[in-house]
Amino acid sequence: MKLRPVSTVDALADALRRRVLSGEIAPGTPLPEQELSGLYGVARPTVREALAVLVHEGLLRRERNRSAYVPEVTVADLADLMDVRRPLEDLAVTRLAGRRVEPAYAALARMAALPGEAPWADAVAEHVALHEELILAVGSPRLERLYGVLAAEIRLGLVRLRDVYHDRAKLVAEHRTLLDAIAAGPPEAARRAMAAHLDHSWGAP
Repeated sequence: MKLRPVSTVDALADALRRRVLSGEIAPGTPLPEQELSGLYGVARPTVREALAVLVHEGLLRRERNRSAYVPEVTVADLADLMDVRRPLEDLAVTRLAGRRVEPAYAALARMAALPGEAPWADAVAEHVALHEELILAVGSPRLERLYGVLAAEIRLGLVRLRDVYHDRAKLVAEHRTLLDAIAAGPPEAARRAMAAHLDHSWGAP
């Protein structure tokens, strides 16, 4: 399989994405095109395209006559996101009950292998990757598209909820319990495990 060359736009979008998800760029911080052009040594049209990618993902917002900026994630935003996310994840585990989803276990292994000093954004990346592998395993293009629209916002929300998981070992254990419940079935047990996980990631005890 040939790898697609990474364009300058893609590389810049990835660099900015990591800074947003790590919390390095705080909510409300403006990202002027001219400033980014000088900082990264690229043309302004390249900056504009990279910012457009992150706006499309929901990681940035742009308003008329204003620089793109990192949106503040409010409690209302998180609640709305969770309301939309729940039925998609519930459908996924219902369809997957009784199956061991190896790519999701691989994401779990990567999460467990992260060093203690790794940025929280790295744990979030594997956290979201695990859930995305569950969605992909269902084999529904429509479910994949719907979840894909939410993926970046889910990452951003989890970055803001880092206090829920002070102990990363708990994050790993919780996901192992979830995957094992899915693998073992039956569907209702898998659904309960997912509901409990989402409740906790939202901040429930």
